Amino acid sequence: MWPPLPDYGCFARWPQDGQSWIHPDDVATVTRVIPSERVFKRVSFDKSYYHYRYGNLRFRLRPAMWLRVDAEGLDVGDSVETVGLGLERELFIGEICGMYYVSRKGSLAYRLRRAGNLVPGLFLSHQLRLLKDKATIREGYVQHPEPTWNGQGERIPEFP
Repeated sequence: MWPPLPDYGCFARWPQDGQSWIHPDDVATVTRVIPSERVFKRVSFDKSYYHYRYGNLRFRLRPAMWLRVDAEGLDVGDSVETVGLGLERELFIGEICGMYYVSRKGSLAYRLRRAGNLVPGLFLSHQLRLLKDKATIREGYVQHPEPTWNGQGERIPEFP
């Protein structure tokens, strides 16, 4: 009956008349961020309200019409590195501080923060790599001889 959680979506328009669909403690927060193209993460349902997240922002809403979007494996607060494009784009490590649905492209776009400053422009998922998915260093294939010591802190030469 209820959708599987977590899921993602946005409220591009005010979904209902009035504010009765907003938890009374969250009215100030919700009226600041909705309507917008921000993509919120719906994390749980307590039989009255859905619980939403957007980075450190948390709020609760009764079931309401929203635009569901497909997740791309990135979320607000994730550390990412940019993927290079020849010499056209500077490579850097940043944090996702905004996640938006771009309706004219039908895709998600991400705003990044680098060293506490906003990076101009938006990035698409193929331009970013999640840092916790970094490849591990493979084991080396060159055999190196083990050094031997004479017990007095001097290395015994292997070749005379």
